[in-house]
Amino acid sequence: MHIVICIKQVPDSAQIRVHPVTNTIMRQGVPTIINPYDLFALEEALKLRGAHGGEVTVLTMGPPMAEDALRKALTYGADRAVLLTDRCFAGSDTLATSFALSRAIVRIAETFGAPDIVFAGKQTIDGDTAQVGPGIAKRLGLLQFTYVAKIDSIDVDAREITVKRRSEGGTQMLKSRLPCLITMLEGTNEIRRGSLDDAMRAARSQIVKWSAAEAGIEDLNKCGLRGSPTVVKRVFAPTTKAEKATQIDMTDKTQHDLADELIAAIFTRQPALEHELAFDGGQ
Repeated sequence: MHIVICIKQVPDSAQIRVHPVTNTIMRQGVPTIINPYDLFALEEALKLRGAHGGEVTVLTMGPPMAEDALRKALTYGADRAVLLTDRCFAGSDTLATSFALSRAIVRIAETFGAPDIVFAGKQTIDGDTAQVGPGIAKRLGLLQFTYVAKIDSIDVDAREITVKRRSEGGTQMLKSRLPCLITMLEGTNEIRRGSLDDAMRAARSQIVKWSAAEAGIEDLNKCGLRGSPTVVKRVFAPTTKAEKATQIDMTDKTQHDLADELIAAIFTRQPALEHELAFDGGQ
C-alpha cells in the first residue's frame, strides 16, 4: 500500500507577522513547525503502514527551508519526502495550493506508484480554511472523508475502507472504496516518538525536490499569486477591550434571583436591547 501525506511547514502561531502591502504571512526569521494537525494524519498513515505494509511518502509545498519539516517527518518513520518548491508558488491561496499539490501527487504516482490513500490534517493553523484537502480530492477525482476521527477498518485486497467521521449531529460511519483522501481530526491518536535509527536515516536521506516544471505543471497562471483569486483586504489583530467584565455575587441567591440580576445587568449595559425585546413581545 502506498500512502501520501500532505504536510505544511507553518510559522509558530505566537510569532506570526503579516506583510503590510501584500497581506501575506511573512515567514522570514519566524520559527517554523510542522502544522500540528498534520502530525495526526502522519501518525495514522504510519499506523496503517505498520498494519498492512507499504510505503509512506510525505509531500509539502514551500520554500527551500520547508526541507526541515520534511526531515522532521522522516524522523517519525516516513519512507521518503518530496519538496515542491519554486518561486512561482509564492503567495498561493488554497485554490493555487491544491492545484500544485494535486499535480505533484500525479507526479508521485508516476514515479513511486499510485497512492491508495492521501492524508492531510483537517486544516492549518496559519490559514484555518480546511480547503486544501478537499481541493486536492476534487482535482484528482478522489472520494474524500473530512474530519475523520477514526479509521475503523481497511481491506486492502477488497480495496475498501470504513471510517468514523465527526459531524455536527454526532458520528457517521462511512464506507467506501480506495483510493480516497482523508483529513484527520486532532486528538485522534498519540503521536509517536521517532527512533534513533529513523533520526539517523532522516539526516542522511536525499529529499526529492521538484520545481513546477519537474512536477509536470505547465500552466503557471494557476500557481502563486496569479492563480490565487482570494484577495485579503486587511489583516489585523483585534483591539483589546478596555471595559472589564462584571462579576455577579452568587452568595445565598436562588437561581431565579441570579437570572433576574443577570438580565438587569445586561439591560443596563444595552438599553436598546430591552426596548427591542419589549417591542417584539408586543407584536
